[in-house]
Amino acid sequence: MAKRKAENRSFLDKWEAEYLFTYVKDKPVCLVCGVNVAVSKEYNIRRHYETKHHDKYKDLDMTQRSQKVEEMKRSLVSQQNMFKKATSQSEAAVKASYIVAAEIAKSARPFNEGEFMKKCMMKVCDLVCPEKKQAFSNVSLSRNTVADRTCDLATNLYDQLMEKGKDFVAFSLAVDESCDASDTAQLSVFIRGVDSNLCVTEELLGFKSMHGTTTGKEIFEEVSKCVTEIKLPWDKLVGLTTDGAPAMCGKKSGLVGMVREKMREENCAGELTVYHCIIHQEALCAKALKMEHVMTTVTQVVNFIRAKGLNHRQFKSFLEECGSEYADVPYHTEVRWLSRGKVLNRCFELREEICQFLETKGKDTAELREQKFLCELAFLCDISSHLDALNLQLQGRGRIITDMYAAVRAFKTKLCLWENQMLQGNPCHFPCCQSIKAQISTAVFPCAQFAEKLSVLAAEFSRRFADFDAQKCKFELLSNPFAVDVENAPTNIQMELIELQCNDTLKSKYDAVGAAQFPRFIPDTMPQLRTQAAQMLSMFGSTYLYEQLFSSMKMTKTTHRRRLTDEHLRSILRISSAQSLSPDIDELASKKRCQVSGLGTSD
Repeated sequence: MAKRKAENRSFLDKWEAEYLFTYVKDKPVCLVCGVNVAVSKEYNIRRHYETKHHDKYKDLDMTQRSQKVEEMKRSLVSQQNMFKKATSQSEAAVKASYIVAAEIAKSARPFNEGEFMKKCMMKVCDLVCPEKKQAFSNVSLSRNTVADRTCDLATNLYDQLMEKGKDFVAFSLAVDESCDASDTAQLSVFIRGVDSNLCVTEELLGFKSMHGTTTGKEIFEEVSKCVTEIKLPWDKLVGLTTDGAPAMCGKKSGLVGMVREKMREENCAGELTVYHCIIHQEALCAKALKMEHVMTTVTQVVNFIRAKGLNHRQFKSFLEECGSEYADVPYHTEVRWLSRGKVLNRCFELREEICQFLETKGKDTAELREQKFLCELAFLCDISSHLDALNLQLQGRGRIITDMYAAVRAFKTKLCLWENQMLQGNPCHFPCCQSIKAQISTAVFPCAQFAEKLSVLAAEFSRRFADFDAQKCKFELLSNPFAVDVENAPTNIQMELIELQCNDTLKSKYDAVGAAQFPRFIPDTMPQLRTQAAQMLSMFGSTYLYEQLFSSMKMTKTTHRRRLTDEHLRSILRISSAQSLSPDIDELASKKRCQVSGLGTSD
């Protein structure tokens, strides 16, 4: 009985000609009307055929039936392919809308740019591939659609970050606050996490709008929410980098003090390492030169030339008549660190042309022609160029704190060299000083004065970077573990460090891949060294990330887009700042259906 039942429930080939049925995806399907039969039994199939189609096909013989079955099967396959193609085109249209929305967000353009882009796409399609016009028309790029897609993309990135966070063995935070075009305080929180494979993830953790005051307590509450929402334990927090503002650095009521108090409440064993951004520190060191009087004079000259349109046009024409290598002088902006050196160098190169132009305008140029001022201008140009070069070394994403500290140490060593050379009357690394010294008497050039300024600058670097000097031993464990004195290393890693330094295979690997990649090759049998490496790799050395983020914020939320919501601004910045992660567009598209947006209307 069981055997007979099993036979009746398996589809037989002869039923195709007898009852005009076929077998598709484990179900009998009628070739005439497309109905599925739930149970593959001959009685059910025969009953359907006899009640629905018997009268129409009863006169066909077996040959004719076989031909009809083949014809119907081809038609069914054609229908299935058509539906598959339609589904595929719909998914492609949705993916395209996500891709365009991501590009709009990255370029800080308004959401309604999607409608403009679609108009351009349709016009290009009419000329290049008119047969695909419908496929292009299916791509929905209305304002509301682009806004929704942007939020979906940002949510997907955050979900990926949360998933990665589950594997973090150490992480650090970088926190800063700035106001947008509508004077709303925006708090950015970046995370740099290291997983068990010692791979680094550096992403925006949170972007919070603060519509009231921005005290240390309120900043801490927002940072705490960010850490809690992503479900990260406080005992894995090893570093905190800020811009040095009182609300950030206060030992009791500031962010730093409250984070430390929170870690004590959570019974965290590790100690929080706090850094003031290296790039900020480097920029502040330059103020120790006390040469503002030179910069003030230069700024006044540039402002006179550029503040009025007539003066500016006449100056550019004057430079063109003189056959100058340069066509203009740039503005100086205090918040743009590199603009200082650029303005100084340009004014130094054009010093003679600037004096001549000012004289035609009836301005006194006696100060600009003084030998003392020219010497100070040359020195400030050269030292600003060196500081700018260091600043550029410290910028960029994914920088390891040990490399940044090495660049600062190298600069401090250079300062000592330059001081000694300047005392000897040999400014060989100061080209502007060499140029001026060749034009005036050697006795007039104040080498001793400039050597003293270099000494002051070196002392300021040592003072401001004392926190980093205190971590020198830990930095060396990451940058060159094979050269570390084992006796000076922490006791919990001494045994593993000896094993590492005596392993020739690992030494060869270190020489081959370099310090940045080597920690990944430390074997699991050295867990303390791996933990130490993870903590150092997770450290933020600078706040470059949120300086870059706030620049993007200024371009995104302009005076023309003040009504941009906090959610949309947060989503745009999460997409534009993403580095380690990329949105899973395939997953997002699979959850959406195609919606065609019109060209003549906007949402």
